[in-house]
Amino acid sequence: MAGEEERIPVIVGVGQINDRPATPQDGLDPVGLMAQALRRADSDAGGGWLNRCDSLAVVSQLAWPQLNPLDGTLAQVLGMSPAHREQTDKPNGDSPIRLLHEAANRIGAGEASVCVVVGGEALRTAGQFAALQPREDGAKPNALRDATHRVRRGYAQSHGLVVPVDVYPLYENAGRAARGETLAEGQAESGKMWTGMSRIAERCEKAWLRKAATPEEIVTPTKSNRPIAFPYTKLQVANASVNQGAGFLVTSLAEARRRGVAEEQLVFIGHGAAAHESENFLERDGFTGSPSLAVSIERTLALNGVGAGDLDLVELYSCFPCVPKMARRVLGWPLDKPITVFGGLTFGGGPIGNYMSHAVCCMVERLREKRGPKQAMRGLLFANGGYATHNHTILLSNQPTGASFPQDFDHQAEADAQRGPIPELDRVYAGPATIETYTVHYARDGSPKLGTIVARTPQGGRTLAVVAGDDAPLIEWLTSGEYEPVGSAGRIARHDPDAPGIWSLE
Repeated sequence: MAGEEERIPVIVGVGQINDRPATPQDGLDPVGLMAQALRRADSDAGGGWLNRCDSLAVVSQLAWPQLNPLDGTLAQVLGMSPAHREQTDKPNGDSPIRLLHEAANRIGAGEASVCVVVGGEALRTAGQFAALQPREDGAKPNALRDATHRVRRGYAQSHGLVVPVDVYPLYENAGRAARGETLAEGQAESGKMWTGMSRIAERCEKAWLRKAATPEEIVTPTKSNRPIAFPYTKLQVANASVNQGAGFLVTSLAEARRRGVAEEQLVFIGHGAAAHESENFLERDGFTGSPSLAVSIERTLALNGVGAGDLDLVELYSCFPCVPKMARRVLGWPLDKPITVFGGLTFGGGPIGNYMSHAVCCMVERLREKRGPKQAMRGLLFANGGYATHNHTILLSNQPTGASFPQDFDHQAEADAQRGPIPELDRVYAGPATIETYTVHYARDGSPKLGTIVARTPQGGRTLAVVAGDDAPLIEWLTSGEYEPVGSAGRIARHDPDAPGIWSLE
């Protein structure tokens, strides 16, 4: 039994921090946030763990690109000398769950005794510093749009599709139409889910925004809740303007017991599964669902031998409403049950790639609340990253799960087998077409900037077109809810092969 316990991974410590400095000069940078989070995780586990760390895994951060937590600074500050050090290539939302799963595999393989996973974002403070140095063009600095991996002009970007908030509404509108819902019905579901998350955040001391909101407040555009990208308002999208850090410690059951960690502190790791879509969101089989999302959740349930009714808690990634809408339908999760333990990316806080580290911490704390042979609790963590691209799901429990490690969590082949044919992209098409999906992008004053149309040609290809922001009749047609634009016929005019095509109704 003792030998088996050396290969059973458990989470023993969690830590989170919110930094709200009076001035940006007083704020912590991302490495400082990571250090504080790990100190708290170490204390939560009883102390003395960090100097025994074998593996340090960091979620890439966006706010301060000049900082590299692996250059020795973070380890030196915390007195760590881990043999294994890694940082994710990008700050994708699935990163914390992947790093958790890999840490569990290292424990199971006997490659490490103590693993640390951590991340931190200080976009709020970075934005305040940037505001002190206005840009030459007078535009307000935007760390998300100004990131080096997004500052480029390509086919998608020239049609208004630059950052995730530009792209996810394509899934929202296509999914709503495929389900036969009206705009009002789709928004009602979003409002109900987001209200539930705001109530969780109101009770969670780790959340960034701790004020409950009604469905009407969430989905209704106002001066303080401006429209972002149709049909999403500010209160329906991830709140990246935060300074937050979170981290957790993974070790073996044997090591936890040797070091005297109380049994009620231990959280066990179950099976998990990952799968991904194409990095190019225009190379998807459609926008009404995600085979990789479905496989990630379904395989995790099957491998753990559980169904939705066996789960006490879930965290369904909530950057934008379309994601938990897809996830809860795959899972079979009722609309009236909470979909978060932290508060979601709007209210808990949206620290880019590190949100799920906060969700892990909160899930661990919730699972610790009950203990006993008849009080087993299970929590499911579903993470999503990129442009509805990366998916990783895993199960946690306050009781042993029976899962063995290391385990292969890659289920890409199954997702690929479920995917339909990918429409060929026609970048210069002109002529009649049908709307596959769409959105409208808004300026900070709430006025329309641009409409984006994803269309299908009579030959079955996919192409893009735009609607000018000052084309009031067509913008109204796209957003009023009186009509269903998806599936409607129109025409693309293209006077310059290097310029976006212009959409018009037939």
